[in-house]
Amino acid sequence: MTAAKHLHFLVPVGIDDPERPSGGNHYDRRLSQGLTAIGWSVQEHAVPGVWPWPDEAAHQALRAALATPPDGALTLVDGLMASTVPDLLVPASQRLRLVVLLHMPLGGRTGEAWTRECAVLTAAAATLTTSEWVRGWLLSAYPLEPVRVHAAPPGAEIAEPATGSQHGGNLLCVASVTSGKGLDVLVTALARTADLPWRCRCVGPLGRAPGFVADLERVIEAWRLTDRVQLTGPLVGRALEEAYAAADLLVLPSRSETYGMVVTEALAHGLPVVATEVGGVPEALGTSSDGRLPGLLVRPGDVAALVAALRRWWGDAGLRAELRAAARDRRDRLTGWKETSARVDRVLQEVAA
Repeated sequence: MTAAKHLHFLVPVGIDDPERPSGGNHYDRRLSQGLTAIGWSVQEHAVPGVWPWPDEAAHQALRAALATPPDGALTLVDGLMASTVPDLLVPASQRLRLVVLLHMPLGGRTGEAWTRECAVLTAAAATLTTSEWVRGWLLSAYPLEPVRVHAAPPGAEIAEPATGSQHGGNLLCVASVTSGKGLDVLVTALARTADLPWRCRCVGPLGRAPGFVADLERVIEAWRLTDRVQLTGPLVGRALEEAYAAADLLVLPSRSETYGMVVTEALAHGLPVVATEVGGVPEALGTSSDGRLPGLLVRPGDVAALVAALRRWWGDAGLRAELRAAARDRRDRLTGWKETSARVDRVLQEVAA
């Protein structure tokens, strides 16, 4: 194993915690496995703390982790930790071959968060993003050299196609139960389509916004939807696969999304998608080989638009068949995690050289 094939990878602690699944955690784990499979020696450093805004203990833990690799070592840092602490990352970039893996930009286009993230990204030898949309956003928001910013979108594991029901009423939403994921918009839209035969499983962590979850549960009860809207909490592994297999349609009403890994996970099961047209979601949705969308896109936060899309789905058997055919075609054209790892491998080797 040459020095150029050894990588130090700094990740938030708990990326394998089944109670805290997230797209970023899943990406980090699959990338680490993928790089190992193609010949990298990956040394992980799990950094404790509440990120991206650490307390003093977390700040010191990251300082210690950055001090561990030897001078000149190739070091990949999850952007959830890196973006807000230029006081640690900028000095580290002078000693290490530093690459930032940015799942989600934390800065706007002005203000303190922008200043901090800009300092980190301009100091890094390279930045990896998890979508082309994020790459484009960074290049428009920060004074970065395009040759140092690279997109490596998530892969997808192709699964057996979901069979689907005739009525198309089995809805699945895979997202943290938070305002950012638009679960309040979804429940309101479902209340306005209560005359139709649907059931909806909302799969995702319930502990990130307890107040929001409590309010949502009260709304569900007030609209008498408790027997039709199920907040399951997080599911992983076989249980999550079974949820996809039993569904007719993925619904993702996010107010913002840098990619939307659950979109490609649904498409990997041949499931059509109704989602908001935000961020990297159109990139994840893609098109079939003949240019058709494997789903419907609506404006974020627009209850009426989501209601209209759902009623179109349920009211038109021909549309359901068309979207299912497009989703299965898109399923066959999804790229896997090997392609993601290969893209990252090329960037890391360039930085190491």
